[in-house]
Amino acid sequence: MFFFFVGGLEERAARTIKTDFTRCIRCGSSSTDLVETEKVLKLFFIPVWNWPGNNTAVRCRDCSFLFHPPPFSPPPFLRCNSCNRMVDGPDYIFCPFCGSPI
Repeated sequence: MFFFFVGGLEERAARTIKTDFTRCIRCGSSSTDLVETEKVLKLFFIPVWNWPGNNTAVRCRDCSFLFHPPPFSPPPFLRCNSCNRMVDGPDYIFCPFCGSPI
């Protein structure tokens, strides 16, 4: 006897958290939604079991593309050694508050 087994896991959008979140990386549209994801087990292309995913994703309403947003990285801040104040951006050579070199 010979058996075929067709199955797999899929990630799909479950619930919309925020609308008009960012731009789509595929089509460039700004009509995107931040959504919670759920994982789906499919056997022979039929969904058998759903369970909640542990992350969020962005879904485009125009092209239905689902992608994960890049992680947020805070802007770099420098701290002056003399006055101990935060200097925003790596462009400064001298502290704008006290004038000492950074």
